[in-house]
Amino acid sequence: MSTDRQRNPLNDFMIKVENLSHSVDLGTDKLSILQQVNLDIRKGESAAIVGRSGSGKTTLLGLLAGLDIPSSGTVSMNGHLISALSEDERASLRSQRVGFVFQSFQLLPALTAIENVMLPIELAGLSDAKSKAEALLQRVGLGDRMQHTPRQLSGGEQQRVAIARAFAVEPQVLFADEPTGNLDTRTGEAITELLMTLNREQGTTLVMVTHDQQLAERCQRHFVIEAGVLHEKTDNTTEVLSA
Repeated sequence: MSTDRQRNPLNDFMIKVENLSHSVDLGTDKLSILQQVNLDIRKGESAAIVGRSGSGKTTLLGLLAGLDIPSSGTVSMNGHLISALSEDERASLRSQRVGFVFQSFQLLPALTAIENVMLPIELAGLSDAKSKAEALLQRVGLGDRMQHTPRQLSGGEQQRVAIARAFAVEPQVLFADEPTGNLDTRTGEAITELLMTLNREQGTTLVMVTHDQQLAERCQRHFVIEAGVLHEKTDNTTEVLSA
């Protein structure tokens, strides 16, 4: 890690990972997926993790989000050691601080666009769910599509609803898993621009995994993962972040 990054106080970091490893028990053997990863991401930064299929990038994203716990090492989010929390405690932390955008959108098919966006607001017990959802859908350019169900929307429109839903509870960090993977190039570029704009305007830390190098280069931080080993690309150089 660079010296100036080490000098920053811990409360500057939204995500901090130390000596993280993860493996899967295959019975008579273990499959190593991540190897001694060290990583820090500051509050408000945008970061992309690029890697081929099977490289460990989605596993790493899940560990950063507290969807799973590592075999060894620690993961902290905004000072909370989430790798030491119970499953219920991690779920509570995610509901309060985290938004997700997935490649497959994962909208509820029976609900309209506005109902999909209202749902996390209502589950969080926040007020004015409808007006907040309307404002978010207007912000992502879907003011005239609020009463449409997912099957009545294009792929790009569904992803815009998913982004509005992800920002509905004003998360401290947004995790995106291949957010443009199911979209054509033009629509993918529009979704990328929307994510970057909301990242800047709301100060939300953005962490995404992608195979798209152009998307990764739009982010402030650009990581590459190969066979479970993490590197960071900076100024045409690569720094290994695994021990």
